[in-house]
Amino acid sequence: MCWVYKDNKQMVSRTESMPQTPTFAAMFNSSGYSRHLYSSREENCGGLFYHDNNLVSGSLEALIQHLVPTADYYPDRTYIFTFLLSSRLFIRPYELLAKVCLMCVEQQRLNEAILDKAKIRKFAPKIVQLLAEWTETFPYDFRDERMMRNLKDMTHKIATLDELHRKTMHQMTQNLIRKLATLNQYEEVLSKLNASVTDRLTVLKTKPQSIQKDIVAICSDPYTLAQQLTHIELERLSHIGPEEFVQAFAHKDPLDNNKTCFNNLKKTSNLEAYVEWFNRLSYLVATEICMPVKKKHRARVIEYFIDVARECFNIGNFNSLMAIISGMNMSPVSRLKKTWAKIKTAKFDILEHQMDPSSNFYNYRTALRGAAQRSVTAHSNREKIVIPFCSLLIKDIYFLNEGCANRLLNGHVNFEKFWELAKQVSEFMTWKQVECPFERDRKILQYLLTAPVFSEDTLYLASYESESPENHIEKERWKMLRSTLLTRD
Repeated sequence: MCWVYKDNKQMVSRTESMPQTPTFAAMFNSSGYSRHLYSSREENCGGLFYHDNNLVSGSLEALIQHLVPTADYYPDRTYIFTFLLSSRLFIRPYELLAKVCLMCVEQQRLNEAILDKAKIRKFAPKIVQLLAEWTETFPYDFRDERMMRNLKDMTHKIATLDELHRKTMHQMTQNLIRKLATLNQYEEVLSKLNASVTDRLTVLKTKPQSIQKDIVAICSDPYTLAQQLTHIELERLSHIGPEEFVQAFAHKDPLDNNKTCFNNLKKTSNLEAYVEWFNRLSYLVATEICMPVKKKHRARVIEYFIDVARECFNIGNFNSLMAIISGMNMSPVSRLKKTWAKIKTAKFDILEHQMDPSSNFYNYRTALRGAAQRSVTAHSNREKIVIPFCSLLIKDIYFLNEGCANRLLNGHVNFEKFWELAKQVSEFMTWKQVECPFERDRKILQYLLTAPVFSEDTLYLASYESESPENHIEKERWKMLRSTLLTRD
């Protein structure tokens, strides 16, 4: 197959109606971004490179030009999402928006005294649509005041030129402001939650264990707990912006004095907060198991969490499932041999098999594909739930980011890698938009989010207090932990 260098002019598909914008689930059905499937046109800024009719690379300028609408052209939604997601590895979002706006002004001659009104009427809805796509899918970009300034300047210019779009632009801006306000409120809630969490040992020292609540007392039904965990997962997922997966692994661009594109941006940390939630749930599980003094009570808690994990699997909540398994596999828990001896572990063995890391988590990936397929054909929100194992998703996206961030030898941006990354992130975008169908239980949610948990050292101490150390190393550690933890004020 020969490579075709794209710099010749092609006929444009002319349409005056607004392009359809399919859902994320429908966006990435093809294997690549095809020039036959989507409108293509002349590229005057270095050209675009195609292979087997799929766009595989291009200079940054050419790719930006491909994003810019005209009176007769509008980029497909797949291209918009793909480019807005990954271009930030090479150009800051506010710089990209400024370039797009400038190109629009120059190409449509919007600053001239006499305007081609017929042409403007065809162009205006397309630039409005592009700005709507951007503010809808990447609203967090607009936390940057420079983005808001560019947006306001362009919306003002369009509203002045075409009165019909004034109301649409106003509504778009109001929706964006609401989204950013919701994000601020969410971040404040997380900040307060983190500030209120204390170490369980501190609580135990001031409050007798006999009047301490535990998870089974708060929620005796494993299925109900799995539902409430799903509430937390979906809420936290819903606030993660697609760009966070890219910005988390920002590289320095050698063609831009080794600067990253996020030095001056207000950081959004929803992805990090989600990882912290996974860690908290793992430690909460381990704490609940290690806390009871009696062996039969510890065994009951382990069996309870095995049932919760199984219900999470059935729901499609793989993140909580893995957090629970991780908690039960922590050394302070796994060493409780006398406790585990009282448990029929067949159900736990099945769950561990499903989440077995061997062969790159083959069993889990198979189960995830099954849940994703069920979600596509689902008739209810209950069947649409797909909550991936977050750490593995981040790892997968990290390796895709590596390919995106490296320019080709000719200085081109690797759009083929952009496409692969966008396909993965778009699937996540579909999953995060599902509304939780289960009834909220505030008491259970409050406990899951705020109940004090043991630190790693305190877990070991509780474990040794429950089942005595078995060797010299454990005995020495037990002695050290008792002297440091139990004698503190």
